[in-house]
Amino acid sequence: MGLMKVFFGLFVIVISLYLCVELIPPYYSNYEFQDALNTEALLSTNSAKTEDAIQDTVFKKAQELQLPVTRESIVVHRVGTQGSGSVSIDVPYTVHIDMPVHPLDLHFDVAVTNKGAY
Repeated sequence: MGLMKVFFGLFVIVISLYLCVELIPPYYSNYEFQDALNTEALLSTNSAKTEDAIQDTVFKKAQELQLPVTRESIVVHRVGTQGSGSVSIDVPYTVHIDMPVHPLDLHFDVAVTNKGAY
């Protein structure tokens, strides 16, 4: 009975480590992407960047982080003028993880809005 508890405990530890190795990287990449979009929205609100230029910058960052994002899925809305308007960026994407027992799709929707100072 004591040996079964040891094997069961080791099994739980191994499964937990496997899940951490599989699930933490997509969530960390999403965190980095969210931070990059916050910075881009902040800088773009106060600059004369066009919506296409913002979309290109966001797409390059997604490629850098190896996220499954297409250029068409990036939605950028600019309202108002430089410094007094707002910039909204919305990027939905799904990361597929092949688990041995059950495949998993993680759905992320990174949405950022920054309003100008005026």
